[in-house]
Amino acid sequence: MALSRLLLLCVLASQVSYAGSKPIDFVCNRSARRAMNIVAEMQTALNNCNSSSILPTPVQLPCTELHVASWERKSHHERRQDISASLRHLFESVKLARPIGQAECGSVILPRLERNINSYLLILTHLQLSEQQGAVESTESSCVPRSTRSLSTLLLSYRRLITGKLERLMMSLESECTLQS
Repeated sequence: MALSRLLLLCVLASQVSYAGSKPIDFVCNRSARRAMNIVAEMQTALNNCNSSSILPTPVQLPCTELHVASWERKSHHERRQDISASLRHLFESVKLARPIGQAECGSVILPRLERNINSYLLILTHLQLSEQQGAVESTESSCVPRSTRSLSTLLLSYRRLITGKLERLMMSLESECTLQS
């Protein structure tokens, strides 16, 4: 039991350590961002699983739709707020859907997904953004929330959030990397 907790702690620490000591290091290091995106690993684990990939309760999916023109008009703060809100809702929904005491795929994959979501949230929360001029757009989302009980659909939606909105935000912040050097 103690060994498994130590292993779990090491896995979690290694995922966050890719980002370096500061969130800006995560922004400046594309390979760290790729390494932290463990969705493909979780999808492989799901494909290799013999038990059901149906969750006991529905999970609210994050809003992954991205209208490029309206996204580009948003400030970095608004983009971060949008992504953080999606990650927080997903985190809470995944936590509620975890099967307790069952030897199913979800009992292994969902805690790992929770830790990964939390790592992204920590980075976004501590990321120092420079002031950006521009029109302030409403932070209300036009996204109609959807939910699913399919673990596969959940992972696909999470991947879209990470490789879509989050990656676009990171790429728009890469200009800060030269200023930090």
